[in-house]
Amino acid sequence: MNRPALVLALAGALALPATLSQSPPVTRAAFAGLEKKLDRRILSLDVNDPYELLGTVRGVYLRGYGAVFTTELSLVPTYVTPFDADLTPADFQRLHRKKLAKLVPLKAFMRQMMVETAAELDSVPAHEQIVLGVTLFYRSSEIKDGLPGQIVMQAPRQALLDYKAGRIQSGALDAAIRVQEL
Repeated sequence: MNRPALVLALAGALALPATLSQSPPVTRAAFAGLEKKLDRRILSLDVNDPYELLGTVRGVYLRGYGAVFTTELSLVPTYVTPFDADLTPADFQRLHRKKLAKLVPLKAFMRQMMVETAAELDSVPAHEQIVLGVTLFYRSSEIKDGLPGQIVMQAPRQALLDYKAGRIQSGALDAAIRVQEL
């Protein structure tokens, strides 16, 4: 490398913000424990009519933004077989109604998990976000009317902490949580 190029490279490296070279405030170990906890909670959400976890929960910390957790699941156990053609239209209608009914408890669960996660991730700054995203699996032959492909909830950690501590009521928390259904 010639001398002018070396000087430019060093100057560029020195110009990087110091925060980019610092360790993230959230350790991988903190995320690993929460990932396992969320996996267990999803699997035990409804023991009589379980949700099927298709991908374990994964979390990442984005400096300046917050903590993001994602997973993939099926609202009902789905066994993909070559015999899908044997399902009647009435079977598909029943499956559709069942999945629609399971959306409400899933969203309530996601909201509660955001509150619990905010309390456990004390190293995430209060002004940053806690995000929980769930991708939902469907067979190609299913009726998908009214069923989202993905649900993403996010809220400032501070609002979640305020709710847990009783400083704000449920309605104020609901106003702070952004929900996207894609």
